[in-house]
Amino acid sequence: MRDRDTTLLLKIVQYANEVTETISRLELNLDKFKSDFIAKNAISMCVLQIGELANILTPEFKTVYTEVPWRDIISIRNKTVHAYFSIDFEILWGIATTDIPELKAYCERILNEKESGAVI
Repeated sequence: MRDRDTTLLLKIVQYANEVTETISRLELNLDKFKSDFIAKNAISMCVLQIGELANILTPEFKTVYTEVPWRDIISIRNKTVHAYFSIDFEILWGIATTDIPELKAYCERILNEKESGAVI
């Protein structure tokens, strides 16, 4: 049976993959992204879900794995939920194209460490 944090990391990777797939499938660049409400909604929802999952990672996990700014990820989730109308979509595009792939790689590295038993 998987521990809770592992399950949450797998879901974060899944949403990161969905961001990448959305960008690829819709052949997005910044201008297309900013003008396509479907793309903005799809990517915003994935970012929201990633933030929600980050919020429920255990405090112990977040204490050990400090390379990611978990608080910032959660803050972006809160802005997406509570102030969607004021999202800067250029910033969201940067998150989708830079931060999300980095987060995915970090989570996959942790998952690989856990699988190999090389984790605390």
